[in-house]
Amino acid sequence: MNHKVINPAALAKPSGFAHGILAGNTVYLGGQTAMDSNGKIVPGGIVEQFRQCFSNVLTTLAEAGGMPSDLVNVTIYLTDVEDYQKNGREIGRIWREMAGTDYPAMAGVGVTRLWQDEALIEIQAIAVVSGQG
Repeated sequence: MNHKVINPAALAKPSGFAHGILAGNTVYLGGQTAMDSNGKIVPGGIVEQFRQCFSNVLTTLAEAGGMPSDLVNVTIYLTDVEDYQKNGREIGRIWREMAGTDYPAMAGVGVTRLWQDEALIEIQAIAVVSGQG
């Protein structure tokens, strides 16, 4: 099966990975941290980093022709699960603002660290986009 690399110009240029891969009508969204377009992790805590991370995921998904309701699986990697839980209401509000209330299958995983030392969160996802393939 042929696949198409998805690297939106709005995101930091990837090095050694792709932001996304479209294979048929499935979009594999590579792990996104809270990197801004200059490749720097946004300042602030978990709420600000969640917003940037999820925005990066949705930007890649849109570039592949998808939208938030196409998400079927999301995995969130966290360096501080308790901090995420403590801010869960605000993070949930941001999710609904950005993606609505159709939730995909999800998992939250506590990790000791992420690729960038200052990253608190990384989001990886899979979407099925209608009209592709």
